[in-house]
Amino acid sequence: MSVFQAVRLTDRVYWVGAIDWALRDFHGYSTSRGSTYNAYLIMSDRITLVDTVKRPFFDEMMQRISSVADPSDIDIIVSNHSEMDHSGSLPETVRAVGPSRVIASPMGCKALSAHFHWEADTVEAMGTGDSIDLGGMNLRFIETRMLHWPDSMVSYLPEGKLLFSQDGFGMHLASTERFDDQLPRDLLEAEARKYYANILMPYSPLVRGLIANLKKMDLDIDLLCPDHGPVWRSGIQWIMEKWAYWAEGRPAPRAVVIYDTMWGSTRSMAEAVAEGLAGEGVSTRVLPLRATHISDIASEVLESSAIVVGSPTVNGRIFPSVAECMNYLGGLRPAGMIGAAFGSYGWSGEAVKELNGLLEGMKVRLVGDGLRTLYVPDGAALMEAVELGGSVGRELNGMLKGEG
Repeated sequence: MSVFQAVRLTDRVYWVGAIDWALRDFHGYSTSRGSTYNAYLIMSDRITLVDTVKRPFFDEMMQRISSVADPSDIDIIVSNHSEMDHSGSLPETVRAVGPSRVIASPMGCKALSAHFHWEADTVEAMGTGDSIDLGGMNLRFIETRMLHWPDSMVSYLPEGKLLFSQDGFGMHLASTERFDDQLPRDLLEAEARKYYANILMPYSPLVRGLIANLKKMDLDIDLLCPDHGPVWRSGIQWIMEKWAYWAEGRPAPRAVVIYDTMWGSTRSMAEAVAEGLAGEGVSTRVLPLRATHISDIASEVLESSAIVVGSPTVNGRIFPSVAECMNYLGGLRPAGMIGAAFGSYGWSGEAVKELNGLLEGMKVRLVGDGLRTLYVPDGAALMEAVELGGSVGRELNGMLKGEG
């Protein structure tokens, strides 16, 4: 008897994935609520498995499959995404099942071959517009390259009105609840925003294209089935609108102040900068790097339009934690932002100049040349920090009014 049971999504489709309660890091992304690796079983005449799970969870997936079907009856396996959290157990699954066909996108075939050193003809390529007959049901394929890997694609089952969206519209969230309407909306929003910020933000232009294409295709979708997190049934329109909003990168009256400090001087400046921003009516989040994970900072940056960064100067450079954060945010490429730099120094003070260069490299439009303070800021220096925040706030307000 199987310990792990499949979860019925429709009369002919089951969730057979795995729950990772212990996951706390996803290549630098803090996953404080764990994750799921979603796989789906289509009980057609030709039983089809859509995606697999991370390698350590192979047995859990196989038990869930066994609760509704003999795994050896699976005829087709579809790999929508070759990243190892979805394909890691694919070789074991192929050996255990012996399917007649393994299907991926053209780029997916190349990626799986490189991962597992398979022969070139082990996996069959399917591109946009292609479909396969499952026996009374059809599975259609749509390539979504660079969302978020070159191989990414989604699969649509018109007879069940299901879209298997691989990493699209997902989140890292472990739960026994399989559907979005079984979970609090504020929790879903927080985790969906964090997932988009840390995984999809660099590809926002492509996300806009995907949303537009899905609208043009006018797919009838009752269930939106991502590879992480809950299956969407009540909030399909809501999550698509959220993705469209995040992808647009519209100016917002929000700012983040990011900093680290050695002896408290840069912290004092950060708090003064925040006062200046707030004084201009800008909603501001102060994010000390000692207390805030960089993936949570990315989540705040996603819905902000101003970024102000502070660092002390250490050995002629910015503080290591600030350098790590800027490197991470630079890779995510937030768009349409304004910003500034500040910091305390002892005898050389290069940090602000270096921060300005990093911000410009992120295509952040600088407001002023930044602010440096020798050692401990006095009252006048703190008022300069307030004014720096006020200048950024006024620039942001002007941008929101179409003046900047």
